[in-house]
Amino acid sequence: MEKLVACLYQRPNALCRLICFPWAGGGTSQLAQWGKLFSSSIEVSSVRLPGRESRLKEPFAKDMTTVVNEITSVLLKELQEKPFAFFGHSFGSYISFAVALHLKEKYGLEPIHLFVSGAHAPHSEAFLPIKSIPIYDAEDEDILTYIQILGGTPSELLQNEDIKKRLILTFREDLRVLQTFSFEKAERNIPFSCDITCFDGSEDKPHDLEAWHDLTSGDISFYKLPGGHFYLLEPSNEIFLTKHITRCIENAGL
Repeated sequence: MEKLVACLYQRPNALCRLICFPWAGGGTSQLAQWGKLFSSSIEVSSVRLPGRESRLKEPFAKDMTTVVNEITSVLLKELQEKPFAFFGHSFGSYISFAVALHLKEKYGLEPIHLFVSGAHAPHSEAFLPIKSIPIYDAEDEDILTYIQILGGTPSELLQNEDIKKRLILTFREDLRVLQTFSFEKAERNIPFSCDITCFDGSEDKPHDLEAWHDLTSGDISFYKLPGGHFYLLEPSNEIFLTKHITRCIENAGL
């Protein structure tokens, strides 16, 4: 459990668990810290994929199915015990969706709320270009440029050759996992009944958020917050996000 998730602020009596899924190349450090911003009714964990932090020596996951199966097998018992919600940013949004879908189809379990950030709906045509980024042929410098365009990585980290190489490798491997993921929505099949909230940075490239409507019979809402792809790292946006997520969870009538 500790290998897969970081839970810095444990709250065994919490009414709900919020599981966070980081972006490509990311670890648990930022989202696990959210625990201190939430009330005692919500316990926050951040998922740690292989190949980073305390799992540095493990081989990277090769595809989305492997990622989903590991997360599900480790968290299943916890998720059966009490209500849970998911938050994912960018790459993490697609993982959170894939895990939620697997839980629903195989175990009849569903988050009480799905919070997605900086991501197209997974069945949208806007998602397809991501699948055609030429990872195998891309030079390290091209990957680095892409990372710098997205932002969110302190420039001083990129001055350190070892850190820079590791970040490029991790980002490349995460993108490879994302390219193995596909979801085609069957006609008249709405996979979820939970509410979905979509967040986006106002300066980020536009995402197809409207298509998330197709994926739930629950309510759906959209919020644009000031900033680029990593708008969520801004303290004022972080406060908005954590307050809004708290309100949604507490209003779910647990």
